[in-house]
Amino acid sequence: MVSDRSLEVLRVIVQDYIASREPVGSRSIVERYSFGVSAATIRNDMAILEEEELIVAPHTSSGRIPTDKGYRVFVDQLTDLRPLTSAQRQAIETFLGQSTDLDEVLARTVRLLSQLTHQVALVQYPTLGHSRIRHLELVPLSSTRVMIVLITDTGRVDQRIIEVSDTPVDDTFLAELRARLNAALGGLGLTDAAAALATFGDQFAPTRAPVVAPVVSSLMELVVAGRQDKLLMAGAANLARTEEDFSGSIYPVLEAIEEQVTLLRLFGEMAPGPDGFSVSIGRENASFGLGETSVLTSGYTASGGDLARLGVLGPTRMDYLNNMAAVRAVARYLSRLLGDDHNDDGR
Repeated sequence: MVSDRSLEVLRVIVQDYIASREPVGSRSIVERYSFGVSAATIRNDMAILEEEELIVAPHTSSGRIPTDKGYRVFVDQLTDLRPLTSAQRQAIETFLGQSTDLDEVLARTVRLLSQLTHQVALVQYPTLGHSRIRHLELVPLSSTRVMIVLITDTGRVDQRIIEVSDTPVDDTFLAELRARLNAALGGLGLTDAAAALATFGDQFAPTRAPVVAPVVSSLMELVVAGRQDKLLMAGAANLARTEEDFSGSIYPVLEAIEEQVTLLRLFGEMAPGPDGFSVSIGRENASFGLGETSVLTSGYTASGGDLARLGVLGPTRMDYLNNMAAVRAVARYLSRLLGDDHNDDGR
C-alpha cells in the first residue's frame, strides 16, 4: 500500500527527473523539500515505490527515476494543472487569431503548440463526413490552365491547377460550367457530391469534354481527399534535441511519426476522459512503434460540431504539467475560434 507521503515522494522524483534528467536520491529530496522526516524514512518510501514498480534505479547505488507506471500515476493522481501565463494565453489568441481559413488555422496551431511545449505537435483535420460544399470557383490562369477552388462550410479551402484542353478556354463556357457546378453541388455533403459528379458530365455535348472531363475528375479527387483523415505535424526537430531520452537510435521514432495512418490509429485508440483529454505513456504506445514516447491529446470542436484531436508527442521524460496545460488551452481556443468563424459565416 502506497501512503500519501510516498506518493508525494513520487511526485518530487518525477518533477526533479524531468527538470534535470538526473536520477533522484533520498538526500537531495530531504535537502530540497520539507517532508519533515529523515533521509532513512525517505529511502523507505522509495523502496515501497520501487516494489510497486513506480520508480527504478538505472544503475547500482544511483538515485531513482520514474517508470512508465510511475509517470502514469503522476499524470492520473498527482498532476494539478497550472494555468498558462497571461503572456502565453495572449500569444495563443494573437497568433491563431490572424488566420484566414481552416488550413492556415491548423498550420498555425501546430507551429504554436510546438513552440509552447518544445515537443512534436499534431493536429487532426476535422472529420469532413458531415461537411457540405459551400462554393466552387473556376479561375482561368492562362488560355489552357484553370485553378479549381473548393470551399466547404467548415472553412476548409482546397485548390488544384489543371490543364483543361489544347485549345484556348472559352471564358463564357467556363462561367456557365462554374454556375452549373454550384447549382448541382452547392449544399451537398461530400459523399453526395461525389455521387453527383459521377454523372455530371453527361449533360454536356461531347465537344465540351476537353474542358468538362478534367474539371470533374479533379473535383472528384478533391472531394474524395476531403473525406479522408489528415494530420498536420510540426516540431519533429524537437525530438533530436531530446535524443538522449531514447535508448538506441531515434530514427525508428521519426519513421513512426511520419506514418499518418499509424498516428491516426493511435489517436483513435486513445480513450478520452470526461474532459476530452487523454494521455498515453511509454509502453502503452509500443504497438505503434512509439514505446519510448508519451502522447497527450485533447479534442476540439470544429464548425458543425465535428470533433477532432490535437496534441503533442515527445519522450516520456517530458514536462507533463506545462504540456497538458498548453494542449488544453490551445484546444479550447481553437474550438472557440472555429465556432466563431462558423457563426460569422452563418449570418
